[in-house]
Amino acid sequence: MAVVASHHIAQSITAHAWNATLSMIALCPNTSEVHIYTGTPAPDSVWKKAFVLQKHDQLVSGIDWAPISNYIVTCSHDRNSYVWSFDGTQWQPTLVILRLNRAAISVDWSPKENKFVVGSGAKSVCVCYYEADNNWWVSKIIRKKHGSTVTGVAWHPNNLLIATTSTDCKCRVFSAYIKGVDSKINPGTTFIDTKFGEQVLQLDLAFGWSFGVKWSPTGNSLAYVGHDSTLHIVSNIGPTPSHQTINLRQLPLRDILFISETRLVGGGFDCNPMLFEIDPKRGVWTFVKFVDEAKSSTHDLKSSTLFLEAMGRFHGQTRRGTHEAFETSRASGLAHDNCITCIVPLISAGEVNGQETGEKVVQAFSTSGVDGRLIIWSFSNITELLAKLQI
Repeated sequence: MAVVASHHIAQSITAHAWNATLSMIALCPNTSEVHIYTGTPAPDSVWKKAFVLQKHDQLVSGIDWAPISNYIVTCSHDRNSYVWSFDGTQWQPTLVILRLNRAAISVDWSPKENKFVVGSGAKSVCVCYYEADNNWWVSKIIRKKHGSTVTGVAWHPNNLLIATTSTDCKCRVFSAYIKGVDSKINPGTTFIDTKFGEQVLQLDLAFGWSFGVKWSPTGNSLAYVGHDSTLHIVSNIGPTPSHQTINLRQLPLRDILFISETRLVGGGFDCNPMLFEIDPKRGVWTFVKFVDEAKSSTHDLKSSTLFLEAMGRFHGQTRRGTHEAFETSRASGLAHDNCITCIVPLISAGEVNGQETGEKVVQAFSTSGVDGRLIIWSFSNITELLAKLQI
């Protein structure tokens, strides 16, 4: 794997999302605005700011771009969410009725794009859908299930289940089936009798805040990370799921992405994405390597002592009564020099021009974070992959 391109766009990036053809990217530069740039992931691409979406009053905390409908959904600390549609010249916002009294934190379009889900600081989840009779987006709220802020949300590929993570250290799975919005459930579908908002599964595996929940391409596995430097993978979602916890022995991760059913990548405070895979014979997930190959060997040695180094300096500063900036030996030579907070897939080998061709395997992805950098990573030649798309 190699770094294809690196762009230092802002002082910090809160979230980002690509359009279906990878010709535009929407991102929040840690403000109340969303900036849309034209360009491609190719190494020689020149990015130009094309639009600035200005409707939110506070920090934009989540962005997702629907590949088929071309709608952009945003959520913000101002407790609002907007669905943006392009009229040919400008992006027009439509306010979503969330009915929240705390910040909206995370957002995700459903696979069929007829719904999206918003996690909030109000300990609740809003499942939103379009009401054609009134020409607006409304929401149904899942309340009194979370003990604290909902940090992450993710749709199951069946368009009926959602997974959430929270600062109460738990991961949960809920039914998001809405009568009149979703088509009739196939009798063979799991959890057919589960009503909207009913909790299907609760995972108490982490001992720290939970982040970055994601489903595998088939929906057979679910993964999330804990602020206690753990990674949790759950398979066979149902009454008797199986799970595995990986103690990273590194700084915590913040987001993860399934590359395929057998591989996933995570990024966080080590500033270097980590690759994991499952041993097909033993069925055990293991850490493979750091993705940033330029400094992997040196970084592997230094990372194991980062926590002790931080604690030692903190202890020394406390005794001396000083508060000088704390610098680690981490940043030298890495593509990112601060925490990675967002990982987004770019190209799936199992999908070309919107048509599925087999098992989905992510061949390229992008990361952004606190350092304001957007890095594009590829397992293959990015030029060959882009040639398969109709841009």
